[in-house]
Amino acid sequence: MAKSVVLRSAVPDDARALTALALRSKAYWGYDDAFMKACVNELTITPERIAGEDMTVAEADGVIAGMVSLAQGDSDDVRELEDMFVDTGFIGSGLGARLMAHAEDTARAQGAAHIDVDADPNAQGFYEKCGYRLTGTSPSASIPGRMLPRLRLDL
Repeated sequence: MAKSVVLRSAVPDDARALTALALRSKAYWGYDDAFMKACVNELTITPERIAGEDMTVAEADGVIAGMVSLAQGDSDDVRELEDMFVDTGFIGSGLGARLMAHAEDTARAQGAAHIDVDADPNAQGFYEKCGYRLTGTSPSASIPGRMLPRLRLDL
């Protein structure tokens, strides 16, 4: 991992950099151009999203290296993991685990008992290593007919 990693709240001016990060991170899995184009709307981070979610940025030596965001889930005791992206140069560095621990601490502090996530199938193993368990599937918001693993972490 980089020498200095700082976690901070995202600010509206981060929107463009966070969108680029999300797209690079998603493309890491080898998806083709058509797939990536279909995901652009869903992966676009807007200033309004930053304002409406509990979004945290990881900066490594002053550069945005990752992000995680939580939103209210389908009940008071559930948070939804909306975004969890690590820039490609930091995958495998432990930064993702640090962001996940931060999300768990944040959700607990908000009184949540669970965190749910619709995961990229390629990331399912990462979530399971973090203690999440498969609870079903959810339809992709970007790709018609594609189903995503739905996972839950009990806090």
